[in-house]
Amino acid sequence: MGSKLKHSALLALGAVLGVAVTMQFSALAQKPVADGMPLDSLRQLAGVYGLIKSTYVEPVEDRKLMTHAMSGMVNALDPHSAYLDKKAYRELREGTEGRFVGLGIEIGQSDEGYVKIVAPIEDSPAARAGIQAGDLIARIDGAKVQDMDIDEAIKRMRGEPHTKVVLSILREGSKAPLEIAVVRDEIVQKSVKGKIVKANGDGYAWVRVAQFQEPTVNDLAAKLAALAREEPNLKGLVLDLRNDPGGLLQGAIGTAAAFLPAGAEIVSTNGQLEESKARFYGRPEHYMLGRGDDPLKKLPDLFKTIPMVVLVNTGSASASEIVAGALQDHKRAAIVGSPTFGKGSVQTIRPMAGETAVKLTTARYYTPSGRSIQARGVVPDFPVDENADGDGLNALRMREADLKSHLSNDREREEATRKDDIRAQMRILAAERRRKPVEFGSDTDFQLAQALRHLQGLPLQLSKRAGGMDRAGPLAQQAH
Repeated sequence: MGSKLKHSALLALGAVLGVAVTMQFSALAQKPVADGMPLDSLRQLAGVYGLIKSTYVEPVEDRKLMTHAMSGMVNALDPHSAYLDKKAYRELREGTEGRFVGLGIEIGQSDEGYVKIVAPIEDSPAARAGIQAGDLIARIDGAKVQDMDIDEAIKRMRGEPHTKVVLSILREGSKAPLEIAVVRDEIVQKSVKGKIVKANGDGYAWVRVAQFQEPTVNDLAAKLAALAREEPNLKGLVLDLRNDPGGLLQGAIGTAAAFLPAGAEIVSTNGQLEESKARFYGRPEHYMLGRGDDPLKKLPDLFKTIPMVVLVNTGSASASEIVAGALQDHKRAAIVGSPTFGKGSVQTIRPMAGETAVKLTTARYYTPSGRSIQARGVVPDFPVDENADGDGLNALRMREADLKSHLSNDREREEATRKDDIRAQMRILAAERRRKPVEFGSDTDFQLAQALRHLQGLPLQLSKRAGGMDRAGPLAQQAH
């Protein structure tokens, strides 16, 4: 297994707006197809192809027809299988490296159809140009954002290095739109950040992993070591995986391994191919992508035993669910927040001719105790809402179980698709328009405050749906 991992990059990547997938780049052998190609169906496909070429109202390129035929065949399988054209395949590879050419902004979509700036990335072109969290992009190079979907908006903002894009920005307090020119550049996205937070005079580490990338394990080890030097008497640690859509599986394995006993099982997979039936442990050969020293080798021992909380929400998906599930199964940490996305399947990236690829679902993954997260997610030990009033976008976000044709959970009863009352949804949306976006790690971060209370053995304000207050019972002690 170790040699296979050295030559393949296992991923658990998230797509835009929290729809996540778990993938591996691989050249695994294909399982033989006993019955061969269905000739009658192929003749029918050729007939449809010929009919379009000869009869459609205007000429259609052969490449376009074939691309759509392949896309339709793969896309119909499940929400995470897809045919990747040259550009999509390149962007996928860039995302795993934490490097891409663009503006350097984390975005969402507003209710009015604008692109909403969640936050500019530190020292990015957008930050240097004056883009602020909460800004709304109304136009991109003069084109109305409301006339395009989020993917089209992203494509327009991406481009070649050192080229310019002009954004029309709507900002609270400004009477007229602001025209801001931003020069595209290579963005190096840091996946790990952290700091010391104080509670009742004691120091606690807050470490956030935004996405699991190639440098994540090294960056995590360096950040943890720095925090231990800054605060030698750490009383606890909060690992923040909220809105983490996934990333490299090696990054997830290494992250979990940093806090678990050496060699502990992290995750297993199961599918048709023998190669997809595998178990992964907290060993260097399972989380290191290349040669060099084990980044976790010099990590202070205290991180194996320090009291710990993992923060998750509906935006926590795929690789972040692997980490949360492993730490929960090993009773190493208490999970606080909202149920996670529920993405528990593995996609294999098979390169094709012309620098294209097929992303195909090939396995399910399971936590160390054998739980399948697929279409269910990781259920927090302590359910806590995003805000003290009990409202928040988690109540409205789509999860795996809501996606059409999603893969079923093969080991547990699947959580039913939510059908929230429309009036409750409208009330939450109205409240969100008046509320500033949550800044993770800030003094106003309600879920972080509850995590710190748990580490102190104090009562938590649990989700209204869970009812009442938690008084840090046996589970809290066990998790420590």
